[in-house]
Amino acid sequence: MVTPLVPAERQNLETFALAETQLVDLAREGNERAIRMIIQRYNQRLFRTARAIIRNDAEAEDIVQATYVQAFTHLASFRREAQLSTWLTRITLNEALGRIRRQRKTTGLEDIDMQMNSHGGQVLQFPMSPAVSDPETELSRSQTRTLLEHAVDGLPVDFRAVFVLRDVEGMSTEETATHLDIRIETVKTRLHRARKLMRVAIEKQLAGAFSALFPFYGSRCSSMADRVIVALQSRTKA
Repeated sequence: MVTPLVPAERQNLETFALAETQLVDLAREGNERAIRMIIQRYNQRLFRTARAIIRNDAEAEDIVQATYVQAFTHLASFRREAQLSTWLTRITLNEALGRIRRQRKTTGLEDIDMQMNSHGGQVLQFPMSPAVSDPETELSRSQTRTLLEHAVDGLPVDFRAVFVLRDVEGMSTEETATHLDIRIETVKTRLHRARKLMRVAIEKQLAGAFSALFPFYGSRCSSMADRVIVALQSRTKA
């Protein structure tokens, strides 16, 4: 049962910098503000984790919601030997992988199909830059982000999970290994291969755009022709 805040509790929870242990203790008591603060603190990491596996924004959000419901329902079983973020991430991964198994009849992260799958899913929502007043700059940022998102989506799922946790979420190799329950050497190998596949995918997407660089057609082309004709006529008259 979630209990409302009393004034003293509200004062104690004004800062977002509360220690994890304090938040867990308060959340176990059903403190609504503590629960909200935990959700706000870990939303982005859990969404990215789920999205790396499932490749669908709406379903990733559903997975994150299911994670929180399961976590707060069984918060008494949380062992303080692990960080709360690790515990929540494992629940998210298990939920996402469970859906993958039901959809594709696979058996787990180690056995998921390693073949490239370039279709399906929406694009991963990377953090947005602060709002800018220049529409051209924002358009450029958006196009770059979309390019990268599609490249990430093209990675095999186990490579994608490592890439997102390491290069997008910024976890260390050790943290990534702990969250995915794999060896450190496996993290390094998968990250190396993921980065290589990312480069190939981006180069392939960009290759077709090179012919469109520095365009000089339409009114610019016509204007040049007009100026040349005028210049030639001037020479003839002279």
